[in-house]
Amino acid sequence: MGALGVPLRPHVKTCKSVEIARRMQGPDSPGITVSSLAEAEHFLEAGLVDQVYAVGIGPGKLDAVAALMARGARLAIVLDHADAARAVAAAAQAHHCRYRVLLEIDADGKRAGLNPSDPALTELARLITTSGNELAGVLTHMGGSYGCRGARALAEAAETERLAAVTAAERLREAGHACSITSVGSTPTAAFARNLNGITEVRAGTHVFMDRVMAELGVCTEDDIAISVLTEVISQRASAGEWLIDAGWTALTTDPGIGGPGFGYGRVCDAHGRPVGDLIVRATNQEHGIVAAASGRALDPNSLHIGQRLRILP
Repeated sequence: MGALGVPLRPHVKTCKSVEIARRMQGPDSPGITVSSLAEAEHFLEAGLVDQVYAVGIGPGKLDAVAALMARGARLAIVLDHADAARAVAAAAQAHHCRYRVLLEIDADGKRAGLNPSDPALTELARLITTSGNELAGVLTHMGGSYGCRGARALAEAAETERLAAVTAAERLREAGHACSITSVGSTPTAAFARNLNGITEVRAGTHVFMDRVMAELGVCTEDDIAISVLTEVISQRASAGEWLIDAGWTALTTDPGIGGPGFGYGRVCDAHGRPVGDLIVRATNQEHGIVAAASGRALDPNSLHIGQRLRILP
């Protein structure tokens, strides 16, 4: 991001570590991005005060946000609906506080947010400012970038993301509203952005460790993945040509990411991190993972052994 002149506001939901979060921040970093109020509290206690809670705010969480602000958090919340703006207005009055609000912009029709040209954008801004709250700016996330393949497609996604945020910010300024933050971000678009004119910050977090989804997109290689789950072979399903490990969805994930058949829930490596053939974690239960061949072939009965330690690339 430094090469494009825009600071990183790292998303700390990936690392959940104060030390790593500090290392992710550059000298010009405006703060951090969180995905839960529990994260917000954890990092506030460590002195990381400037935060963006990058999930649309539920009215039931506004009391907790006010409490964090009273403890010194400079926390920005996100919304895209008039009812949410009215809830913010009521909570601000009840708590005698002033919320910082970012309007969520939909860059690609994949998730929440307003289209940059939606007339509701300026009306939402009016609701926020006339209730005495702060319109801090706009925020978007190019979720569709996870469906892109190759540098060109990802660069185009990054530009689409940038244009959506900048267009929305310009509309707000033309309507007389301050818009100091123009925030974009995902690891795929951050890696392939070529132009960030008009953007004030980039939010990304997966890049700190990388994962197989990023490798599949071409953002990194499997050798770049900096984290793995250490597990042990505990049983064999000889009739199915599979093995069991003591890492299920509580240790790995319930989300297979973007991969299709053969992608699984993790790449199986030896204890030193070297891939073991085409072995993957085919399925997970709560505490068990099922190791199989990505090709679907039955594994040789001697391919692994009970007690063998493996590393799973997420």
